[in-house]
Amino acid sequence: MPLVRNDYWIFRVFDYPRLQKLVLVALCLFFWVTYFSGPSLNYWVGIGVLSVIIVYLIVLILPFTPLSKKQVLNAVDDLPQQGIAIMISNVFEDNLNTRGCLEEIHKADPDLLILLETNKRWEQETASLANDYPHFVRVPLENTYGLLLYSKLQLEDTHIKYLVQDDIPSIHTKIRLRNGQQVQLFAVHPTPPVPQENVRSTERDKELLLVADLAKASKLPVIVAGDLNDVAWSHTTELFLKMSGLLDPRRGRGFFNSFHAHYPFLRFPLDHAFSSEHFKLKEIKRLSNFGSDHFPIYLKLQYEAQAAAQQEPMHPDIDEVAEAQEKKSKL
Repeated sequence: MPLVRNDYWIFRVFDYPRLQKLVLVALCLFFWVTYFSGPSLNYWVGIGVLSVIIVYLIVLILPFTPLSKKQVLNAVDDLPQQGIAIMISNVFEDNLNTRGCLEEIHKADPDLLILLETNKRWEQETASLANDYPHFVRVPLENTYGLLLYSKLQLEDTHIKYLVQDDIPSIHTKIRLRNGQQVQLFAVHPTPPVPQENVRSTERDKELLLVADLAKASKLPVIVAGDLNDVAWSHTTELFLKMSGLLDPRRGRGFFNSFHAHYPFLRFPLDHAFSSEHFKLKEIKRLSNFGSDHFPIYLKLQYEAQAAAQQEPMHPDIDEVAEAQEKKSKL
């Protein structure tokens, strides 16, 4: 189903459970070999088909394991004036445990905090964050797409954009690191392709690709962070990376599944922070849940002047450029 290039949700939702499908198909192969009554043509055909599916899924998943090459290299030197620690947390709008959220923030102590699914109540009950994070942008909404951005670092040239839908905001701002280096940030939360939200992925894909264009055009180092409502290995996310020139710190390290916090077998990496080749990675980890359906994600990036010469982004081919243009022209 993921091979079908159709925006309708029934096709796109199958992008998500790659690891789960691998486990289920491997179990099917085990039971097929164990319990099928004697070798026959059907027996060998079944083994062949299931084996091909397993190999296909392994090839898709392998880049997100420690067995694969890291796309964002580890930062070896410690350059605190050039670092930025980021925490991304979809709080789940109906979650009442704002105290637990604040405790997790204080434990992680990020430089930059992005809270998603935040409404007026969440804004009011987390207002004390301004004591430690004097630079902030607050866009509380009652539609599960509110954004709260808090920063210890200076924010400049800040804009709230509605790129595709007039009730789905994104925050575009420049961050000044402690050494004076400016960084362009895009904080995003597009809608997912599910029946109760959007029956198609059209709006999500378009917003991501519009942000990709902005990231590509920026003369500054870039970070795109938020709940993208898409998994790290999907065709759309890979197209976004190719069109933007950004790098995924998950590649070569692990899944860092952030959703669903309450169902261990149904977990996917939906919350992301992608960076331009100017950054290396100091740390990435999943934080403790405080009642949301998402785990917070924490990562620490370090700007290094020589990093761009040591890291290579993916590049789109002609067909992928045409596909991106087509997706951006929809609606």
